Amino acid sequence: MQASDSILENLLSELEALGSRNDAVQTQKDKRYLNITRDTGEFLALLVKAVGATTVLEIGTSNGYSTLWLASAVPDEGQVHTIEHQEAKAREARDNIERAGMASRVTQLVGDVRQALSAVPETVDVIFLDADRSLYLPLADRLFARLKAGGLLVCDNAISLEREIRDFVAWIEANEALTMSLVPVGKGELLVYKEAE
Repeated sequence: MQASDSILENLLSELEALGSRNDAVQTQKDKRYLNITRDTGEFLALLVKAVGATTVLEIGTSNGYSTLWLASAVPDEGQVHTIEHQEAKAREARDNIERAGMASRVTQLVGDVRQALSAVPETVDVIFLDADRSLYLPLADRLFARLKAGGLLVCDNAISLEREIRDFVAWIEANEALTMSLVPVGKGELLVYKEAE
C-alpha cells in the first residue's frame, strides 16, 4: 500500500465513523450525511475502472465520501464533476477532497443541479445519482443525453427507496436504448447501460 492509499483509507474510515455518529442522532434530513455504504463505494470504484471512465458526473456530493471513491478510480488525467446544493456540505467535501490529495481530479459545483448541469462536459462516461429523487425524472432526458453511448448510470437507494424512483425506472424501461439491472449492493444500486450507437 502506498502512502497516498493509506491516507485515503484512513480518511474513508474517519468519514464512515462520522457519518454513522451524525446520522444516528441528527433528525434534520439536510444535516445528515446519508453517505453510501463502503461496499457501494468499492462497487462504484470497480465499475469506474471497468468502464475505463475518465469523466464522471456525481449528483449529490454530501461531505465527499462517495466522491473520494469515484476520484480514486479515475486515472490521473480523469475528472469527477460533482454537484451539491448545500454550501456547508460542499465546503466539508472540499476539505476532505484536499486532505485525500484528490483536488486535481475533482471539479465541485454548488447549487441547484438543474442550473449546475450546464457547467458539466457534454459527454460523460459514468453518472452516479444520489440526491433528491424527485429530480431524477425531470432530469432524465438531460442526464442520458450527456451519458456517452456505452456509458453507465448508477442510481443509489434503488431498493431502500424503490417507491421514490418508480417513475424514473418506468421512464428507463420505456427507452429502447437503455438496459438496466438492479444489484443488491448497499442500499440497492440500479445500473443503467446506454447502448452503443
